[in-house]
Amino acid sequence: MTRRDLLLSILAAANGQPYEPVQVQKATFLVLTNLPWLLDEGPAFAFEPYDYGPFDRAVYAEAEQLARDGLAVVRPSASGRWKTYAASEMGVARGREVLNGLAPQFARYIDDIARWVRAQEFGNLVRSIYVAYPSMRANSVFVDHGH
Repeated sequence: MTRRDLLLSILAAANGQPYEPVQVQKATFLVLTNLPWLLDEGPAFAFEPYDYGPFDRAVYAEAEQLARDGLAVVRPSASGRWKTYAASEMGVARGREVLNGLAPQFARYIDDIARWVRAQEFGNLVRSIYVAYPSMRANSVFVDHGH
């Protein structure tokens, strides 16, 4: 699977519901970190510790390419301060084909991650990643007011 197909499957797992930037970054990071063998074709994503944990600008580049291909919808958030990322109708169908080609437990894991990250508010999501992956905290600007 290519990284574009991996991202498409993650977007499709939300059935057309949008991801915020932090959610799409963390979902992709979690799937790739925990199921690294899924990516067996072309370049991988290379997540680095950034302002709010694991980040790879290529996630956005792939999402923009999916949007150009009609498989994703990238639009400004309600506030206009960032973009949201969702699978288009065609993207959900194609992404579900990718998911259906995986062993059921891996498809289920991607579905579960999609549901989990989209249910988290920003601070909670960043905090959870830092607890599970402390090395991704290295360059953080995140101030944790949650404790």
